[in-house]
Amino acid sequence: MRGALRSDVVVIGAGSAGLTAAIRLAQAGAQVTVIAKGSGSTQLAPGWIDVAGYMPGERAPLASPRRGIERLVARWPDHPYALLGVQAVKDTLAWLLATVAAGPLAGYTYSGGLDANMRLVTALGGLRPSACAPVTFTAGEAAGLRRVAIVGVPALRDFHPRLCADNLLAAGIEASAHSVALDLGRADASALALARALDDTRARRAFAASLAAVVGASDAVGLPAILGLHEAPAVHSELQERLGRPVFEIPTLPPSVPGLRLYEILRHALRAAGGRLVLGASVVSHERSGERVTRVDTATAGSPSGYEAEQYVLASGGFHSGALELDSHWQAREAVLGLPLAGLPREGAPRFVADYFDEQPFSRVGVAVHADLRAVGAANVFVAGASLPGAVPWREASGEGIALASGYRVAELVAAEVGATPAPQSSGAAAPAEGVGA
Repeated sequence: MRGALRSDVVVIGAGSAGLTAAIRLAQAGAQVTVIAKGSGSTQLAPGWIDVAGYMPGERAPLASPRRGIERLVARWPDHPYALLGVQAVKDTLAWLLATVAAGPLAGYTYSGGLDANMRLVTALGGLRPSACAPVTFTAGEAAGLRRVAIVGVPALRDFHPRLCADNLLAAGIEASAHSVALDLGRADASALALARALDDTRARRAFAASLAAVVGASDAVGLPAILGLHEAPAVHSELQERLGRPVFEIPTLPPSVPGLRLYEILRHALRAAGGRLVLGASVVSHERSGERVTRVDTATAGSPSGYEAEQYVLASGGFHSGALELDSHWQAREAVLGLPLAGLPREGAPRFVADYFDEQPFSRVGVAVHADLRAVGAANVFVAGASLPGAVPWREASGEGIALASGYRVAELVAAEVGATPAPQSSGAAAPAEGVGA
């Protein structure tokens, strides 16, 4: 028999769904190994937790994530939220807020909950609904904005303060556009490079002085999401103190600095709980005994590695990540473990529709699961995140809510299979985190 690393649970995928499941299981005492070909989409996303922001087909955003969950389930009974329920989402948000607060970025917190969506400023000056967001964003909640200065950095070519300000003006918010240099010795830079620069005390003090000279009588200041990587709480607090008004971040194109912060917090929690994370590990084959997966093999840095476990969690994503594939004959397949799919268009039905922004026939395809999130045809494989069928996250603004809540719920189910017991809160928290709707 070829050698293999043995664990209680192998999690396939290192996005927010996979990491949430792995952290919860490791905290419960299970031996957990996470394998993934990459670090997931968390580092690409703005760091917000979208639970239910829109009903597809309606222009107005949803005021309440809780009500949004109920409406999505009523309209689509096969939606992932139908398997999870409102309580699981509430518990997940409480766990996440506690995990972030106890993480390596002291003072960096999330706020929000299921009672009301915040409407936060996007790079284009839109107002996007989200259930939870980092403290560095929440001063940009639309209900509290009156006169706002939108400030760009010339080196960040992908953020245009005038465009953002003009669209806020059209939405009824008095906004002005400004530019302040942050010298890195080169003409252009990524948001990540700028955030690292502001981790330095002298750089951020000079930046704050330049900001003070241009923001005028504004009530708040909006900046691209560059307010520090490892020192975000200090950068945010110092800028607010020196400017004497609220400061908020605005999402940028990837790499997402707030997404990187959240990823590092989750990775830190996994390591602190004793979990193992192996990146660059693409699953190339697997073995079965009847309806049980017994082993997966990966190509890691060009070398084969084997992983065996009692239980597996599939959180590898959907079509966007390559975990689901559609070939030239219109045949869809799950590319990691060869599991059956649900939500496929019926035989002879159109595969695509002409309008790009209409719902496409393959939009809700995912791995077929039973009511307990166990994969059809694989008794020891549980499914979480974008691998689940039934949702269109980009239209619903539901992706992170589904990912986190399904990872959280899968951990409870898998823990029962391996004889572990997840704690109700992370890091020993004794009560639900403040701000999560009752």
